[in-house]
Amino acid sequence: MGWQVYEQESSALAGELLRDLCHHEGIPLNQLTLHSDNGSSMKGSTMLATMQQLGVMPSFSRPSVSNDNPYSESLFKTLKYRPQYPLRHFADVTEARQWVTELVKWYNHEHRHSAIGFVTPAQRHEGLDEQLLTNRRAVYEAAYAKNPERWSGNTRSWQRTEEVHLNPDKAKEGEAKDKDIQIRKVA
Repeated sequence: MGWQVYEQESSALAGELLRDLCHHEGIPLNQLTLHSDNGSSMKGSTMLATMQQLGVMPSFSRPSVSNDNPYSESLFKTLKYRPQYPLRHFADVTEARQWVTELVKWYNHEHRHSAIGFVTPAQRHEGLDEQLLTNRRAVYEAAYAKNPERWSGNTRSWQRTEEVHLNPDKAKEGEAKDKDIQIRKVA
């Protein structure tokens, strides 16, 4: 949804980016939770004041927990393992911004994510994914009806995924532990 490359990291610049993003996306007060790491720019007084003015709820990663925000973690992993990842330092901030512009354009408009049904983040953000997934489901059902012996029964689900986890098995384990703890407290 929003990004920027600066020559330095600061709470004031992070606040400026957040203000611009909320305005651009038309995000009303008290409708957004911003998840971030525990970095100084995100926890600085200027950023926290900006969040308070915008009615944005802060949420910070737990120490040593990398899966609090699956979308961000997925983006960073994809970025680092792209063949186009630069092998040398950028000459200046302009070159860095140009590279990130192309990366974000590709990531949001071309890269299809398995966790959200092989649609792009832009399609998901714009609400276009539901129709795409419905169309895919119809194609699969028609192909199955035409030639059922060709299908093993283990095909992709084209249902819209509402919640995404970076490590789904670990998320399920965590949910099971939470339920176990709740049951013990009640008993």
